[in-house]
Amino acid sequence: MTQHPLLPMLAPRRGKPPRHFADLDAAERVEALAQLGQPKFRAKQLATHYYDHLTVEADDMTDLPAAAREDLAAELFPPLLTKVTSLAADGGETVKTLWNLIDNAKVESVLMKYPDRATLCVTSQAGCGMACPFCATGQMGLTRNLSAGEIVEQVRLAAKQARDGELGGDPVRLSNVVFMGMGEPLANYAAVITAVRALTSPPPEGFGLSARHVTVSTVGLVTGIDRLAAEGIPVTLALSLHAPDDELRDELVPINARWKVDEALDAARRYFDATGRRVSIEYALIRDINDHAHRAELLAQKLTARGDGWVHVNPIPLNPTPGSKWTASDPKVEQEFVRILRMHGIPTTIRDTRGSDIDGACGQLAIKER
Repeated sequence: MTQHPLLPMLAPRRGKPPRHFADLDAAERVEALAQLGQPKFRAKQLATHYYDHLTVEADDMTDLPAAAREDLAAELFPPLLTKVTSLAADGGETVKTLWNLIDNAKVESVLMKYPDRATLCVTSQAGCGMACPFCATGQMGLTRNLSAGEIVEQVRLAAKQARDGELGGDPVRLSNVVFMGMGEPLANYAAVITAVRALTSPPPEGFGLSARHVTVSTVGLVTGIDRLAAEGIPVTLALSLHAPDDELRDELVPINARWKVDEALDAARRYFDATGRRVSIEYALIRDINDHAHRAELLAQKLTARGDGWVHVNPIPLNPTPGSKWTASDPKVEQEFVRILRMHGIPTTIRDTRGSDIDGACGQLAIKER
């Protein structure tokens, strides 16, 4: 299929993916269709196929003119992700997939089935520039940002997999998406917010997920948090804190040199004030590094000083990467850390960690592939 001469914006660029239907807003879709000689109402038909039927196959688009289907599919739904491998755990209810992008960059996503729903952990960057030393992706460095289309395609493929019963049995609906895969979402803001709009817009313009079931994680990019708060889309914000004191967080989360603990927490509180959505504090418990009782006390003090009812803490047993000096806390130490936070009235829940036997921490498969 030849490239249509009037669609240079859809042509592949070196190191970047071709433009995809999911990259385009409503006006851009109409313009692209006009350049292909198609009426604007085709935009709604294509959106229905993509977001509702979860298909990009020309043969499935039977409500479109037969002569136009292949051109439309080729121009507006170019392939962005190719599966390299997938690994299953938990009886097939957790599936981690390694994807190859058009420039051979590798990214990962993790799909998890629960009794009445499925959750996807989605990637927003190939690699990561935040350089957190205990994180597999952080040690890769940043290759490039993903496009909105590459992010949304992870969601479409996962939703189709869940719908078609490919997760250990009965079909389920993909209802939750967390931007906790490879990369720092707020460092790829434009593509991530475009993807968030696609996730939360009602069909046929999007997947129709509740904003409260979409979580955007950040290591504390304060300007990005404030920008997200102003979007009017009340997704859940997850702040990856990992230490309550600047001395340790400077080591664990290098962006702390730019925005200190108190600045990140103040931004998180502003997010709650703007959206009404309770903020999650993510805290990877690392043995003999950040799991001390006095740090639990300090964390509790800093959170309660900013008010009640605005925050929830998720301690995460560290999923160690091969050869790393960082490892998970002793279970008794973990329990004491949780006890202290709860004693101060802070809702605290140990994060469910799945897929440790399939290199569950994002980045591990990509590192092995390299």
